[in-house]
Amino acid sequence: MPRDYSRPQRVGDQIQRELSELIRQELKDPRVGMLTLSGVEVSRDLAHAKVFFTVLGDAQAIAGTTEGLRRAAGFLRRELGRRMRIRTVPELHFHYDDTQVRGARISALIDEAVAEDRARHGDEPPIDDTNPA
Repeated sequence: MPRDYSRPQRVGDQIQRELSELIRQELKDPRVGMLTLSGVEVSRDLAHAKVFFTVLGDAQAIAGTTEGLRRAAGFLRRELGRRMRIRTVPELHFHYDDTQVRGARISALIDEAVAEDRARHGDEPPIDDTNPA
């Protein structure tokens, strides 16, 4: 019977909290600037953790941040081991999370389609589907 909040989810949430603090206070890599950790997915055996992040900037800033995090993964894993009470700390894999960018793009496309529809059918009264007669 699956639990609502499994151990990998709890470990992932703890890793996210600790990593955000470590990156903000301890990481000195200039390529890693202001970023947001959007989530951590930990494997069932707690051996691997996918760390999703967002960062403002262009593709070059994203690539630089990804490389900086990848290079600091060993340091961050060691520091996580010192802070967390866990037998083995998962190996960290950093991934850029583009859901916000895709969401904004989809929202813009919807707004464009609605504006185009209004321009095309602007003089017609709206259809009221709430009161069928």
